[in-house]
This record gives sequence, structure tokens and C-alpha cells, in this order.
Amino acid sequence: MAGCGGDDVAVDMEYPVIATDFAQAFPKQCDTIRVGETFTFKAKFTDNVELGSFSLDFHHNFDHHTHSTEVASCSMEPVKTPKKPFVMIKNYPIPNGLKEYEATIELAVPADVDSGDYHLMILLTDQEGWQTMKGLSVKIQ
Repeated sequence: MAGCGGDDVAVDMEYPVIATDFAQAFPKQCDTIRVGETFTFKAKFTDNVELGSFSLDFHHNFDHHTHSTEVASCSMEPVKTPKKPFVMIKNYPIPNGLKEYEATIELAVPADVDSGDYHLMILLTDQEGWQTMKGLSVKIQ
């Protein structure tokens, strides 16, 4: 404890950062992903002390709900009932000891899923447990 003759220990009080604002980042707000194709997810993650893990959550937005964290809005298709939506939730560890990490993940979209409006939620957690979320609106066509 500080003031009691012990060592002062710095406490991590900062959220990690998700960056999708560089040229190679994908997808970005309003991007289109093709049905039946593989694409490369790419984002940069940073933290002031140490990164922990991240997860990706794809789900349909056929009902026009929102949790986008981006300022720009995308054109939306009419509300519809899902028949076979693309749903994917995956967790990924980040190697220990890193303050910066560029995630590059190959993801396949099945050929038989519903096309339309989707959300990609990116959740980044640092070693202390602080979390940052970025919500992107994308099209699957």
C-alpha cells in the first residue's frame, strides 16, 4: 500500500483500444462480405499494460436493432424474418506479454446463409479485465 512503506503498484485503469481505421482493416462500417467466400478479418488492438483476448460475434440485423459504435450509418434492407442467418461467435487468445497485436483471422461465410444486414461485434479484453466493444454494421450478399 502507498504510504505504509510498501511498494507502489500501478493499477491498470485504461480500456484497451480496437482500431479499424487503417487501410488494411476489414471489415469496416458498411462493408460487404460475400456469401460462400472466405474473408480476412483484420484489426489492431492496443493496451497500456497487456492485452488478453478478443471475440468476434456475427449476427443478423434483419429487425434493424442497433448497437453500432460507429458514427456513419449504413443503408438498410427492409425488415425481414431470418430463415438461415449467419451466426458466429468465436473467442481468440492474444499471446502473453503484448501491448500491441494485429489480429488476422480467416473466416468463411457459408454459401447457404441469408443475405442482408448483419452486425459484427468485436470485444477486446485486457489482462486486467477491462473490455472495449466495437460494433460494425456490414452486409452479407
